[in-house]
Amino acid sequence: MEIQALKADSFGRIALMRGSAGPFVRRDLSHVPPWLRLPAWWLARREASALRHVHGLAAMPQLLGWDGRILDRSYLDGAAMYQRPPHGDVAYFRAARRLLQSLHRRGVAHNDLAKEANWLVLANGRPGIIDFQLAVRGHPRSRWMRLLAREDLRHLLKHKRTYCPQAITPVERRLLKRHSWVRDAWFRSGKPVYRFVTRRILKWEDNEGQGPKP
Repeated sequence: MEIQALKADSFGRIALMRGSAGPFVRRDLSHVPPWLRLPAWWLARREASALRHVHGLAAMPQLLGWDGRILDRSYLDGAAMYQRPPHGDVAYFRAARRLLQSLHRRGVAHNDLAKEANWLVLANGRPGIIDFQLAVRGHPRSRWMRLLAREDLRHLLKHKRTYCPQAITPVERRLLKRHSWVRDAWFRSGKPVYRFVTRRILKWEDNEGQGPKP
């Protein structure tokens, strides 16, 4: 039974559901327009695959089911970072870094952590990570995965610089200044396309996952 609609966009409808074992989150692709069904399916399938690899890790959704149309995952009780900003919370960012390390040791790079909406502040004040649609899997020690893991970390440190600047270390400042070729390529080519598609074609207005526009 549905408790609350959480989000609806061109790639599916997300709702908080009530099951026999408690609340869970459902992504339903039933109402996706025909011309977007393939990319919506591809993104959901990618998320399901990543969630299988993070099975058992705390503060990350657990895959409950995926049948090609509906993806069910466990519910994390919390609010997006922009909704409950961790101002001055050093412990939050220390725990977030450990959470990232555990994710990367499983051979998964999230690849979308610049969005504050993908970082949760859980009910207990600790960090959580959601939305694995763009996650990449591979050998954790490969050059490509180490590069993507570093980009995940850079995005976390950017949030730390925003909400907890006094705790940024000299090493972290140097890492923030080191832009990889992946980041540069995204800003030169990928991001303009992303903005055109999401804002002009799909009419998204969520400020790229960083909360509502002022």
